[in-house]
Amino acid sequence: MTATVAIIGRPNVGKSTLFNRLVGRRLALVDDTPGVTRDRREGEGRIADLEFRLIDTAGLEVGPEDSLQDRMWTQTKAALQEADVGLMMIDARTGLTTADEHFAEILRRAETPVILIANKCEGRQGQSGMLESYSLGLGDPIALSAEHGEGIGELYDVLKPFVDAAEVDDEFADLEIEAGLALDEDGETEEEEVGGPIQMAIVGRPNVGKSTLINRLLGEERLITGPEAGLTRDSISVEWEWGGQRIKLVDTAGLRKKARVQEKLERMSTADTTRSIRYAQIVVLVIDGQSPLEKQDLTIAAMVINEGRSLVIAVNKWDVVEDRKETMESLYERLEKSLPQVRGVPVVSFSALTGSRMKTLMPAVIGAYDTWNRRIPTGKLNRWLSLATESHQPPAARGRPVRLRYATQAKTRPPTFVVFASVPDALPESYSRYLINDIRKVFDLPGTPIRLMLRTSENPYADKK
Repeated sequence: MTATVAIIGRPNVGKSTLFNRLVGRRLALVDDTPGVTRDRREGEGRIADLEFRLIDTAGLEVGPEDSLQDRMWTQTKAALQEADVGLMMIDARTGLTTADEHFAEILRRAETPVILIANKCEGRQGQSGMLESYSLGLGDPIALSAEHGEGIGELYDVLKPFVDAAEVDDEFADLEIEAGLALDEDGETEEEEVGGPIQMAIVGRPNVGKSTLINRLLGEERLITGPEAGLTRDSISVEWEWGGQRIKLVDTAGLRKKARVQEKLERMSTADTTRSIRYAQIVVLVIDGQSPLEKQDLTIAAMVINEGRSLVIAVNKWDVVEDRKETMESLYERLEKSLPQVRGVPVVSFSALTGSRMKTLMPAVIGAYDTWNRRIPTGKLNRWLSLATESHQPPAARGRPVRLRYATQAKTRPPTFVVFASVPDALPESYSRYLINDIRKVFDLPGTPIRLMLRTSENPYADKK
């Protein structure tokens, strides 16, 4: 069991800057705008030889019950409860505020031990604020500059006892696991094949229910949800397991039309979502059942396809759709017309809010993922190529026929095929589309992006006949 450290404090004191420094990557969005972080983000933190699980939390703000501030505080409390130690940050340059004092009073009564961090202490400007922080009753503050890396050595010293304690617990856990290893019928130890989790990004327009969907899958209120559009600002990943398969769920910020994206923070959120799509293996595009497949939905779908990711379209809020048959027929018609390059993309409908029909989603996801990973034997591909060219001959180039000599699958994820031709440059785009559509039909590859590359080369088996 790795020690868990939660960073807490009011907005704009530098929590995400410290998070990024300790994980060694710019995972969390950082901006001068207060309240950028709203959901808790996790990463693997490190200081020299100390390794720990790190949680970045939303800024502490006081708000009425069920307000956005109240929901953010609920998420922060959940992070603190599962942590071994909390880092309460203040802005030493600004000095203590009423909010610092309010939440310090709450933290003094918490079961989780809390270390006080006086951030922005580079130079002498933060000296008075650091001295003020003694009045919070949280012990001696650590003078630190998250932006410049000052004071990290002192942070190492105070975190080390918590990390060491977690490692001792881990040794006992290892002994228990070793004693309880499962045995098969012959009395031999069963070896479990360990693989990485499937990266599954949830994308869509603002307020279509992406965070609600992830909360429903996890069975807990892990992410902040509400009627306000644009609650999620940066991509949040959560480890999960379904049917024995490890999955990393990635919640993303809603994508609006480029013309409407004007603020710097939203541009950063959009870039973060685009990066999540690029690194995902499967992407679930959530659309609103009351206004399915708007132009922006199709734009997002095209982005996913261009990146070569596996795609599933999830129609949310199905419980409030009045004419379901007409809605679904219209949706399929729009898909056929606007996204012919991924004909057969899986479409599921459900209500993330009520949980109705949710069982349809994950089988569709795993099916699409398997298709994205499928490999076709070379022998079958070349038999297909022979039949495909017989039924539809390639057009001639400068009066001479174009010969397609050999085909092979270069890679999966997405399925990528190479066809060697006598004059590849002369083959029109329409014939390449014909080959892709025929591959999809013959080898049952619905919905997944297929890439076809034309090369000039002799048949590699020609000399072996």
